[in-house]
Amino acid sequence: MALSQAEPKPGDLIEIFRFGYAHWALYVGDGYVVHLAPPSEIAGAGAASLMSALTDKAIVKKELLSEVAGKDKYRVNNKHDRKYSPLPPSKIVRQAEEKVGQEMLYKLTSDNCEHFVNELRYGVSRSDQVTEAVVAGGVAVGLLGVGLAIAALIGSLRGRREREEQ
Repeated sequence: MALSQAEPKPGDLIEIFRFGYAHWALYVGDGYVVHLAPPSEIAGAGAASLMSALTDKAIVKKELLSEVAGKDKYRVNNKHDRKYSPLPPSKIVRQAEEKVGQEMLYKLTSDNCEHFVNELRYGVSRSDQVTEAVVAGGVAVGLLGVGLAIAALIGSLRGRREREEQ
């Protein structure tokens, strides 16, 4: 189910909105995409697809976009075109199709589906989801640390007051 009216063109990045994360694929034409799919990456699987974090291998697949997306929404998202020059579409598609069927290393933090498609389109392996999660995690850990420090301070002050009252 497309979010926008933009028809994908060969070489376009497709962002598919899964429950809790985005799956990424590369449009190669005629309704097909190439994507890096861990064994648990199943359209509409929701939280079950999050289990892909526990695997270290994935298969490059060529499948219909409609089947990969299932009932999930998707959009064309070439978000780094201003920062990086895309490779020629014919080269992007050729490289993607050459990888179909290959088993590849899969790591959620450094070799995931978003890294894979950005490497194909721009020659740069990157995942904004990972970067954003690390920053958000750092903020959460930082806030947790501040919260624990405040709780410790309150506990310390309360203990001192109780001793003074005795």
